[in-house]
Amino acid sequence: MQHDFVYIRDLASHDGQIVTLKGWLYNKRSSKGLHFLILRDGTGLAQCVITEQEVGTVSWAAAEDATQESSLVLKGLVRKDDRQIGGYELVVHEAVLMQRAEGYPITPKDHGIEFLMDQRHLWLRSQRPWATMRLRNNIIMSIHHYFQEQGFIQMDAPIFTGNAVEGTSTLFEVDYFDEKAYLTQSGQLYGEAMAMALGKIYTFGPTFRAEKSKTRRHLTEFWMIEPEMAFYDLAMNMDMAEGLLRRILRDARTNCGTELDILGRDVALLEKADAPFPRIHYSDAVDLLKSNKSMEMLDGELEAAFDEEKNLRSELAEIKKNYGSAKKWEKKKFDAREIEINQLLEDCAERQRNLPKWKASAIAFEWGNDLGGSDETVLTKHFDTPIMVHRYPAAVKAFYMKRDPEDDRLALGVDVLAPEGYGEIIGGGERATDLQFLLDQIRAHGLPESAFSWYLDLRRFGSVPHSGFGLGLERTICWVGGLKHVREAIPFARLMSRLSP
Repeated sequence: MQHDFVYIRDLASHDGQIVTLKGWLYNKRSSKGLHFLILRDGTGLAQCVITEQEVGTVSWAAAEDATQESSLVLKGLVRKDDRQIGGYELVVHEAVLMQRAEGYPITPKDHGIEFLMDQRHLWLRSQRPWATMRLRNNIIMSIHHYFQEQGFIQMDAPIFTGNAVEGTSTLFEVDYFDEKAYLTQSGQLYGEAMAMALGKIYTFGPTFRAEKSKTRRHLTEFWMIEPEMAFYDLAMNMDMAEGLLRRILRDARTNCGTELDILGRDVALLEKADAPFPRIHYSDAVDLLKSNKSMEMLDGELEAAFDEEKNLRSELAEIKKNYGSAKKWEKKKFDAREIEINQLLEDCAERQRNLPKWKASAIAFEWGNDLGGSDETVLTKHFDTPIMVHRYPAAVKAFYMKRDPEDDRLALGVDVLAPEGYGEIIGGGERATDLQFLLDQIRAHGLPESAFSWYLDLRRFGSVPHSGFGLGLERTICWVGGLKHVREAIPFARLMSRLSP
């Protein structure tokens, strides 16, 4: 498609040519007779240099009047310059101010997270959200490519449902033409029906959980990818999950170098994670969690957190001591470092609060309990790769999970736990195939049998072994991008206390 302008991402192919850029003013530096305009257009950033002596009064006035996030049209010569963002800059010949922005609220200074979330519709324009959304897109495309190459069919599950899938305590109830309906917790049950028709399918859509939780891992609306495979057992299911995550890691490293750099992600950690995933029986995971090895590790991390705090406070005191006599450029460096130190101190304080709690939880953990967020964090600290914990106690898993034929106390389920404390990103397992077993489970869980009549038909008519899993998109983005909170991983977060913007 032909345009009357080019995108910043394509400047390299226009070296030495006259082009037109259209975008928004990200930042501006000025000196006598010169403006250095940092333009963004959604594909990247580019420095655009405009000289008063070399342009007309109209163009100079446009550059002079342009404020942060003003929209601009700039025409000029593309020039290679390795020192600049992206390695190219635009020597401006003409400038048109399309709209002058007044009082843009997000300035280059440090802002609190609640303020930024209130301004999310504008915060998306900043570099960190920009990089995160591009990483999100890459991960989404990796998922589609992986499943399509494996012969899967993408299908869609309904958002309105008449029954619970993952228990009744987290349902969003809605009025559906004078009937009770619920926003879906998972498309899995429908996925099973579709797999019985098409063999291997996956769904990709929004999921809703009315969890009254304010942790960094929870959203009330998030996106889930749920493959379902006929004639797959637990081991085959685990192979598929591992293959998917390793594909995501490789594509992110290959395609999102700039984005990961903006996010400050240690790519070496992602390289380490792209190795065979350990598969750990639940009982062995419990033993590791409660082991002396875990206790010593947590004690060492707590000591390190206090040492780091001491060193940071000493550096901060030194900055304050020298600030008054510092030159202007030095003060700017001091200001930036002070912001960084304060963030690091917050991290230290959080570790000092959490580590004793995690240790106490690990010591008190009893076989048969579900692994909590802190337990998952402690376990994954022993590994560079995700780990696959399988064969959980059946009592903590969903009613449709098949029992281990060698130990009826266990379910043939698996959770994939990401390293670095990111916790569960995949949950799944082998589905029960016996009609009577499912009927007994539905009754034991107090679920309305009539609501599952269609689901039970899948066992009445050609029941076969089958498996599947669900991957939480936002948690996966957090892990790959090194984000601290899932609210950053989605364009507009829906949390217990947030319904706007």
